[in-house]
Formats: sequence, structure tokens, C-alpha cells
Amino acid sequence: MPRKPANPYYFGPPTDHFDGVRFFNPGGVEPGTLKDVWKWQTNGQKSRWPKKVELPNTARPADHVKGADLRVTMVGHASMLIQFAGINILTDPVWSTRASPLSFAGPKRVIRPGIEFNDLPPIDVVLVTHNHYDHLDMKTLVRLNEEHGPHFVTPLGNDTIIHNVIPEAKMSAVDWGDRLDYWDGLSIIAEPCHHWSARGMNDRRMALWAAFVLETPAGRIYHIGDTGFHDGINYRAAAEKYGDFRLAILPVGAYEPRWFMKGQHQNPQEAVEGFRIVNAAYAIGHHFGTFQLTDEAIETPVHDLAIALEAAEIAPTRFLPLRAGEMFDVPDR
Repeated sequence: MPRKPANPYYFGPPTDHFDGVRFFNPGGVEPGTLKDVWKWQTNGQKSRWPKKVELPNTARPADHVKGADLRVTMVGHASMLIQFAGINILTDPVWSTRASPLSFAGPKRVIRPGIEFNDLPPIDVVLVTHNHYDHLDMKTLVRLNEEHGPHFVTPLGNDTIIHNVIPEAKMSAVDWGDRLDYWDGLSIIAEPCHHWSARGMNDRRMALWAAFVLETPAGRIYHIGDTGFHDGINYRAAAEKYGDFRLAILPVGAYEPRWFMKGQHQNPQEAVEGFRIVNAAYAIGHHFGTFQLTDEAIETPVHDLAIALEAAEIAPTRFLPLRAGEMFDVPDR
């Protein structure tokens, strides 16, 4: 009987961030152990979230945005619609009720998606930053493939997970530093971020995670789905490589308790510092207010972001925590 591969998702030579079986963050922090998870889950400090938050309004995006315009509409958590130059991109799309492998348990969304699925414009590209269930939702990806047939772009190994369910999907699997050149002046480059991956108990770090840089006719965008601050290493590298950005899309939620989350999830203060380092004109904060993943209260990320911006003497109009259904037309500097 043939032996099962050590890594069911990806096979390749060792690199500076892959040891032949698992991916890792060079010089970084590994995710917590099961003992750490138990210590966190039994600390009694988890805030009580409302079971339901009313969606103020459902966005109905235009089919396309043209010229130098750049528009981002929040679906919820890390799911956003990015529109520019006639191109529509979805990030980490999750329309499911739960961010979980189970339909009856796991983090449940407290607010409906900010865009009804049937109101989506034609989707050209779907970016999947990593395989955690709040970012890679197979049920949503199946429906997107059936109704829109987009091109999926995802880090190494996640393509296997998606192709196992959607074998016909148009897919590009990318390593850190890989560049894809698309139509109408769009290029997508995978860059490092400090995170990890898992779909179950036995596949930790067997698929890669990444940030994405989008070079577009409307300017340069730096998109991170999830990351620890990692002493700003990746932010400084991006600034040195690209110079500046019209927009940075940065996570600002799921960060308490710090002793457990710091390595993998930056807090709002760190996000503001990253925004400053990477020389972005504007930023969008995401990864809050949809699924309760960690201990902080539902409004704490927005509150803490406001404090961090004031301390850094950055106008709050330059770094917006977008809520579900909200739309941001990014100023042209």
C-alpha cells in the first residue's frame, strides 16, 4: 500500500519558508499549542457579543468602476469587493453562516453579508489569502465558480484544497514573490505576512499564507487577510520594494488575549504602525464585527483603532474601519 504524502496539499523543495513538509515564518513565532489553546479558552475573559446585529443597509454595487476610481465595499470580516478599471475582485469571500467545518457549531456570523450574493457584479478574480475557515469558505467558492467562473489566486497548497472540490476551477497557486500579470494592467504579487494555516488537527502549516500587492491602473493596493505585526518586518520590506500605496487593507480585529494572539494577529495600534511604515495614503480596517473569534468585545477594535490613530496624529478619514454594507471611494491622493 502506498504511503500517504507527508503533506497532502503541496510537494516541493525546501526554501527559506518551507522545510519540505511545513511552511513557516522566517524568524517568526509559531502558533500556540493545544495546551495554550486550552489555557486561553478557559481564561473566563471572553466578552459577550450580541447574537445579532442589524445590517444598516445592503450595498448594491455598480457592475464596474472605471477611470482612476477605486472603490471597496465591505461584505463582512475579510470579505470585500474591490473595484477599479472595469475589474472586480473579491477577497476571502465568506457568505456562509458559520466560519467552521461544521454547519451546527463554530463561530457564527452576527451580521448579514453587506452585499447580497445575487447583487454581486461579475467577479473576475477571487483572492484567498489562506485556508482558515473564516477566509476559505468552500461553499461560497463553489457558488462563485458556478455563477461567475472567476480566476482564483491563492498561496501554495490551497489550490489543492479548492481543486479537490472544484476540479474545473481556474486557478493560480503562488509562492511569496510570485507575480501574475493579468488583463488591463492588473498585476498580482504574493508577499509574506506572519500567519499560519490549518483546516483540521493534522495539517498545520501545510498550505502557505500570503499578503497580496495589486498593481492596477488606479494605483497600488496592499492587501493583508491576516497577520501578526512581526516587528514590522514585512511592512518595511513592502515599502522598500514598492515605495508607496494608494490603499492598504489591513486586519484590525481578533487580537485578544495578546499573549496568545500577538504572533498571528496584529492589534489596531500595530496596524496603524504598519500603515505608517508601508507609506499608504489610505487604509481600510477589516477582520472585526462579524465572527467572534477571540476575547475582545465587538466594538473594541473600532474604539482601539480610533485611539491609535489619534496617538499617531493620523486623521481618522485616512484609516476607515469598514462595516458590512459600507462603501469607500478611495481618494486619488
